[in-house]
Amino acid sequence: MITHEVKIRVRYKDTDKMGVVYHSNYIVYYEEARTEMFRSIGIPYSELEEQGIMTPILEVESKYIAPAYYDEVVTVRATIAEEPMARMNITYEVLDEQGRTINTGRTVLGFVNAATRRPCRAPEALLQVIREKL
Repeated sequence: MITHEVKIRVRYKDTDKMGVVYHSNYIVYYEEARTEMFRSIGIPYSELEEQGIMTPILEVESKYIAPAYYDEVVTVRATIAEEPMARMNITYEVLDEQGRTINTGRTVLGFVNAATRRPCRAPEALLQVIREKL
């Protein structure tokens, strides 16, 4: 299992009139955690793109349990629990400052050949890193 956490301070622009994080911003928080997770395992997105691989989001799920508020520091935990093939599942847990789960989510990424725009398998370099850590 690969897990990576990032801390994010809720910005004013992320909130609604009630000072609560607007629902779509959790998807942005997922992206930040996912991007930093890939960087932490030595395969930043820029490297995948240089290899001609794109990773579009195919599915997003988000469950809202409790609110996050302006200026609060939340922890976003991203996890890869299984070896990808042509798709990769990543789960997320967002924790408040007390460590309570306030949101959970999941994204499904596809692997696409940039030149042909056709689905392809996960790159071998990524698979090797994931296999070592699973």
